[in-house]
Amino acid sequence: MGTTQPEAVPEPKYWHLKTVLSDALDSEFAVGEILPNERDLAARFGVARATLRQALEQLELEGRLQRRRGVGTSVAPPRMGVAVTDAGPNRPGAAGDAWQPIGSAWEAPPAAVARLLETEPGACVHIVRRTRRTRGQIVAAELLYVPARSVPALAAGPAEDSTAVLHELQALPLDGQDRSVELGSAGADEARQLDRLPGSPVLVVTTRYVAAGRTAAVAVATYRADTCKLTFGESTPPAVALAG
Repeated sequence: MGTTQPEAVPEPKYWHLKTVLSDALDSEFAVGEILPNERDLAARFGVARATLRQALEQLELEGRLQRRRGVGTSVAPPRMGVAVTDAGPNRPGAAGDAWQPIGSAWEAPPAAVARLLETEPGACVHIVRRTRRTRGQIVAAELLYVPARSVPALAAGPAEDSTAVLHELQALPLDGQDRSVELGSAGADEARQLDRLPGSPVLVVTTRYVAAGRTAAVAVATYRADTCKLTFGESTPPAVALAG
């Protein structure tokens, strides 16, 4: 059987514009500076506004730009490291945990989380809402799902204090944890907590805590993907860094 050479695929117009815009950000705009409106930018570069939006969205995804309600699109600030590593506390709520609880609920988790927890569909679990700050800015929001079997000292139902769930979780001997990362988009709640627009790109870090061969808890943390990237290295702990 003969071989065929793949045909050259022309570069999308928005991708070329993204490169041009990136050069302009480096040479013409300062960090935090608001960009001109879409109409003016489209006229300057001689492109349709739809093409411009695609280029801007890509630059936002890459962390070069950020959008804020009522402010507009601006050049992203320098990156700040936010560690996401097993080198820190081995369980939620341990000493040194950077997450701050802001509330709790007794609700059924999403189907995907229920499968990880090995709970029946529609069965309620403890849900602890937490946020994480770096230099005073909220950089991530987390939902920690804990089935009743993991915290038997607590009665089934809403916990009086979110820290009570974390406290009881400390008594559970954990075997380990595993973590996955995927790209997603911010829902209404996450967008509000992270001061982003609904649908903005986010990094979703899902951590499964294991005890006695079963899932003890699942944490789903949502990081701002417009300003975050994961870095790994032997001498430096894996980290999420805020973009600039």
